[in-house]
Amino acid sequence: MTKRNAVVWGVGAVALVVLVWLFRTKVHFDWATFWQQLRYVSLGHILAGIVLIYVTYYLRALRWSVFLSPTKKVPATSLLGSQFIGFTAVALFGRLADLTRPFLVARRISLSLSSQVAVYTIERMFDLGAAALIFSSALAFTPRDLPHHEVFVRAGAVSMGLTLTIAIFAGVVRAAGAVVAAFARRTVGLVSKPAGESIATKILGFRDGLNALSSARDFGIVTLLSLTMWVMIGSAYLQTAHAFIHTPELAGVTFSRTMLLMAVSIGGSALQPPIIGWFTQIAITAAAMHSFYGAPIEAATACGAVLLVVTSLCIIPAGLIYSRVEHVSLKRVAEESEAAGVAG
Repeated sequence: MTKRNAVVWGVGAVALVVLVWLFRTKVHFDWATFWQQLRYVSLGHILAGIVLIYVTYYLRALRWSVFLSPTKKVPATSLLGSQFIGFTAVALFGRLADLTRPFLVARRISLSLSSQVAVYTIERMFDLGAAALIFSSALAFTPRDLPHHEVFVRAGAVSMGLTLTIAIFAGVVRAAGAVVAAFARRTVGLVSKPAGESIATKILGFRDGLNALSSARDFGIVTLLSLTMWVMIGSAYLQTAHAFIHTPELAGVTFSRTMLLMAVSIGGSALQPPIIGWFTQIAITAAAMHSFYGAPIEAATACGAVLLVVTSLCIIPAGLIYSRVEHVSLKRVAEESEAAGVAG
């Protein structure tokens, strides 16, 4: 097991132990109420959330094809299977399988893995920027009479600051990526030479990804796709909350108020070990809904479980089908992509 694997597993195990302890000692939890909440959810809202998430996978494939367009013209439909299989690998094996998508794309279109890791890097930066922009815009307009209003406003301000920081960093890297990479290599290398080299490599990959957007038109298309995708992801969170029609705290939640939930969920999935990560993710989102919305802990936990299915696990059937059609072993490709990522 690599050091990275050990860290992810360790963090996940500790988080799970802490959450179990909190549930057993600090929270009165009624399992009968929990199952009753699941029994009466609105299937229409859940289906709408799943459809929204599936559309975002196509948008991801379309965005990836735009990144590739200066080098190679690849239709989005031919990249869709790699998106399905890649996200299925992440759902089953955790963040350890995050490089499965660039690995599969590189193999499918006969380009180098490093070039597709660069695309993956820039994709993640656009995700972060788009999500932060939507967070800050939505949270800035939360009504003043809402509970925890100051938390929402503060989160919106932080998100806007993060968006501006990302934009400035992207501009500097595109203009002088080699200089920034060399600076990172020297400064971080004083503490750890491998870490300095790794960060420098990632900065150069980010620069290469930015340079792949050869025109203002491509940049505008990628930005629009990213914003649309994250609005749809936020709408999937909203649909899932509204599925709990017998819990007013969830059924009446607004789009802007789901932004904090989405931020907490994304943060909780950053270090997601296999299987254990499902339960920590449910507990983290449940705690957020209980705290921010005042939802009963049983309803919040039920919503957290459904949210996991809608936003993450729903892709597994499509991923398994595509892996069979394309003769891909999920476990093997996850291991190969991780090994290639470590070697690179």
